[in-house]
Amino acid sequence: MRSDAAVEKERMSKVNQAMKPLRRSRLRLWLGTRYYRCKRYIEWYFGRTRFATEMRADLLPARIFQHQTPLRRQLKDVDMWLQENKIRNLQIAIRKLNGIIIRPGETFSYWKLIGHPTARKGYVEGMVLFYGGFKASVGGGLCQLSNLIYWITLHTPLEVTERHRHSYDVFPDSNRTQPFGSGATCAYNYLDLQITNSTEQPYQLHLYLTQDHLVGEWRSVDSHPLRYEVYEKDHQMMQAHWGGYVRHNVIHRRVFNQEGLQVNDQYVTENHALMMYRPFLESGRS
Repeated sequence: MRSDAAVEKERMSKVNQAMKPLRRSRLRLWLGTRYYRCKRYIEWYFGRTRFATEMRADLLPARIFQHQTPLRRQLKDVDMWLQENKIRNLQIAIRKLNGIIIRPGETFSYWKLIGHPTARKGYVEGMVLFYGGFKASVGGGLCQLSNLIYWITLHTPLEVTERHRHSYDVFPDSNRTQPFGSGATCAYNYLDLQITNSTEQPYQLHLYLTQDHLVGEWRSVDSHPLRYEVYEKDHQMMQAHWGGYVRHNVIHRRVFNQEGLQVNDQYVTENHALMMYRPFLESGRS
């Protein structure tokens, strides 16, 4: 019988081979996008999921978890005007999400609430990741919002029922404060972020911008007795057989009770991404 290490090595080898990038034609990309968008519309309007729609200006009293991310980052080869435009796009999208109430049994859908980010609605060109690089596109930059919502949700009892990982690791880590792969990519409307409230009390999403940060928090009617700590395991950067570099990790979260004692350690997700830069290899490592 093979060891667990040998089985895991074989599994990762297959994952690395499967991640070899494939270039698809513009026609295939266009047809695929239309197909999956139509499929999503059918799910939204004819499926059995009960989606959250109630908006409230007044905030629920108990803050469950809050986090903020910087609005501007100096990224290699990325013009700052793209980030300024991103801020404008975030302002528009936040108006569609801020104050949404998710009642027990309801599901939050990122794109169903925001809608299609078009120029007619005031959206401008921002940065969009595309095939391991980036380009300017109307509505660009909204992944920062989906990343933030996903991250704060991992610190609540709410259930993430749809999330898509980033397929490419485009920029080297720079002052990273969260584990690699702890965000949620988005693309209207087929790459959605959906969150279901399986608890017995309503939850409210509160979002706003400061001069320098995007801020988000989940609120509810009562405080929650458990605290969550998200961390990564089995982080690897390795060269695949076909020559490129691939990054992996597994996201877990520790669960603590009111006395500060750990009561659980929960698997969250596994991430695989193609690296678009050569990782730093220490001397003596292959």
